[in-house]
Amino acid sequence: MNSNKNTPYANLDPSLILDAIDSAGFQCSGSLFALNSYENRVYQVGLDDGSFIIAKFYRPHRWTDEAILEEHQFALELLGHEIPVVAPIQSPTGQTLHHHENYRFALFPRQGGRTLELDNLEHLEWMGRFIGRLHATGACKPFKHRMRLDSQSYGHKPYRFLIDNNFIPVLLKPMFCEKVESLLEKIETSFERAGAIKYIRLHGDCHAGNVLWNNTGPQIVDLDDCLMGPAIQDIWMLLTGDTEYETEIQLNRILRGYYEFHDFDPREIHLIEALRALRMIHYAAWLAKRWEDPAFPLNFPWFNTPRYWEELMDNLHDQALLLDQANNPIVLDEDE
Repeated sequence: MNSNKNTPYANLDPSLILDAIDSAGFQCSGSLFALNSYENRVYQVGLDDGSFIIAKFYRPHRWTDEAILEEHQFALELLGHEIPVVAPIQSPTGQTLHHHENYRFALFPRQGGRTLELDNLEHLEWMGRFIGRLHATGACKPFKHRMRLDSQSYGHKPYRFLIDNNFIPVLLKPMFCEKVESLLEKIETSFERAGAIKYIRLHGDCHAGNVLWNNTGPQIVDLDDCLMGPAIQDIWMLLTGDTEYETEIQLNRILRGYYEFHDFDPREIHLIEALRALRMIHYAAWLAKRWEDPAFPLNFPWFNTPRYWEELMDNLHDQALLLDQANNPIVLDEDE
């Protein structure tokens, strides 16, 4: 296997993929179709009996085996509580993580479904019930090997990576540093204002693209980014209202369903804009960390150009204004 961390899939050709799946006890028909995935490599694989499975090859050097197994165990735990999630297929001995030619992979059942309708309030309330059930299970015990979502892991560390690896154009660097460092201070203020928030096991990347919808309701996929974090992290990415009023309606409908299965600390609402800001910084650093992987310049040609960094600074400026609004203390009239 090519040991270069920047080209981790150089040797992952169709022959190796099919041999790996055969080694896990599944007889392949030779049918292989690559699915849309950048962090890992994911394939739909045909079997001799005419059925299909999904094979996910984990990016080398990203997660430890222990962290991947915690992802699998969480999915199986959710499934054991009849929470619809696409969990890895277990071997007769209970194995879910397989190794072949220094690659690590897992196999999943193929599931169909349509896109979640984020403008459908009934669907959002259903998602609230679903996430509430997921969090009720997630709150039972902590992860030991997964990431914790906070201003360090999603803010300061990604920011330092961008600076230390010279991704920011020289002429833009002073202003970029000023904007990000100011934003990080506002993010920390938001967390301080929210107080002692409870951290639980989360999906971590709960957006519409990771939800399959069918006649039985939502089914969650891709727990690759599961982590410890505040409950609102699995909620705010479902809010797509164009106005504050529309967003408030969406949030209320989600929480109406959520409260049926799990408590929610309303102080976490103060974290929405902080978490949105952290995601912006984290996403830029994620692209930068993967930039020498040939798949990334091909699929993200707009990244790492002066225009990209200028637009990011504009977006960070707008986000800072939203954080200022969110961080302003609420002064109630004495008669209220």
